[in-house]
Amino acid sequence: MRPAPTILHLDMDAFYASAEQAAKPSLRGKAVVVGGLGPRGVVATASYEARRLGVHSAMPTAQARRLAPNAAYLVPRFSLYRAVSDQVMELLGRLSPLVEPLSLDEAFVDLEAGGVADDSASARATGEGLREAIRAVTGLSGSVGLAGSKMLAKIASEEAKPDGLLVIEPGTERELLAPRSVRILPGVGPATGDHLRRAGMTTVHDLAEAGEAELVRLVGKAHGHGLYRMALGLDDRPVVAERDAKSVSVEDTFDVDLHDRVRVRAEVERLAVRCVERLRGADRSGRTVVLKVRRYDFSTLTRSETLRGPTDDPTVVREAAGRLLESVDTTGGVRLLGVGVTGLADYTQEDLFAQAADARELAQRAQEHRTPVMEGGEEEAAPEPEADSAELLAARRWPAGHDVHHEEHGHGWVQGSGIGRVTVRFEEPWSEPGRVLTFRIDDPLLRPADPLPLVREAADYSSWPASLPKSRSEGVASSGGGESSP
Repeated sequence: MRPAPTILHLDMDAFYASAEQAAKPSLRGKAVVVGGLGPRGVVATASYEARRLGVHSAMPTAQARRLAPNAAYLVPRFSLYRAVSDQVMELLGRLSPLVEPLSLDEAFVDLEAGGVADDSASARATGEGLREAIRAVTGLSGSVGLAGSKMLAKIASEEAKPDGLLVIEPGTERELLAPRSVRILPGVGPATGDHLRRAGMTTVHDLAEAGEAELVRLVGKAHGHGLYRMALGLDDRPVVAERDAKSVSVEDTFDVDLHDRVRVRAEVERLAVRCVERLRGADRSGRTVVLKVRRYDFSTLTRSETLRGPTDDPTVVREAAGRLLESVDTTGGVRLLGVGVTGLADYTQEDLFAQAADARELAQRAQEHRTPVMEGGEEEAAPEPEADSAELLAARRWPAGHDVHHEEHGHGWVQGSGIGRVTVRFEEPWSEPGRVLTFRIDDPLLRPADPLPLVREAADYSSWPASLPKSRSEGVASSGGGESSP
């Protein structure tokens, strides 16, 4: 534990939904749900307006529609989210060389390593400066937690939501944690929480009072030891700048179970191509190919094959995945398929000329099979071509929420499509709410477009954070707007 709250945790507020509201003036202040829109779709993120209606992440979209029938339901635009995430991570990188991203919208930062904070006042000033910088550059809000450990910094940012900052002063950890539910601690999920509840432990104070020996008896040695330390507010984990991936994988959930063995094989090959695309994007190779099959009855099977050496060859991965499929019975129907590569390395043992040829094949096949429809962060597979209807074609070409450009009306986004028509609202992030027009799905003047930046003219933060006060010797005063501390 550090003597000063110099570990910062940033968590962007309802990131996907907030980005969509920032991009679409007509949706600001309204319930927005981002996720898969098919029969098996899952909510990825809900705006705070939708959360007040009971919608939350990982909820089936069908259930969300019952709770919030008037919300806007949008397909994720990961190209936009990644672009905004890059802007945020670049700002974090200016604060410290030790930035540990957890996802597109969440990261730890070691402020002490960056020399921008060494006490509570300078840490608070840095956190406030970061929030202002993020809003100026991206137009979005983020919540910041500051503490002497990663666990407490993350708890603080959660408590600060939305759009707030919370400092947990060293020495106050046990007092802060004691009355909280055991579920606030990392690694305590519903099953562990229920197990502890049956043993009479519902608060963090109960865990601390029970003692390490009793927790080890209840949940095992490793988990019990860690749980006891967390109950005391102890966490010595460092902020790690590089989180080395152990595997690369992709998977698709299908709206309708697949029964045709030829179709299943084609989907596995398509997933293998996408997997290698991600593998090469990370400049990695892998030695073990893994196939995941979830059948009609929700039973999940995995098969793996270890190669002679690491590879990023799409043909090798595709053929290995095909061989693995031969050992799986899919006659009852398949609802999910996945292909992954583990045993990662930063080199390959393949012929370089063969790789160059396969790279061209990879790009061509990925372009042919790419679909934008997402389910809880995963791309959904396209239906069989012969089964496509006009409605399916429209939904795939014009996903709800995605950007379009019309030669006469300019930039807009898809509100919905059906019966051979696509409805578009024409507006930009910096405009007033725009008008709505409907076109034929094959209108030659209408085409898909790239997302626009959320801020038309972002503030210049090229010299930031040079102006931030760095230590107690500089007489930093604590600011109070919207902040709290225990």
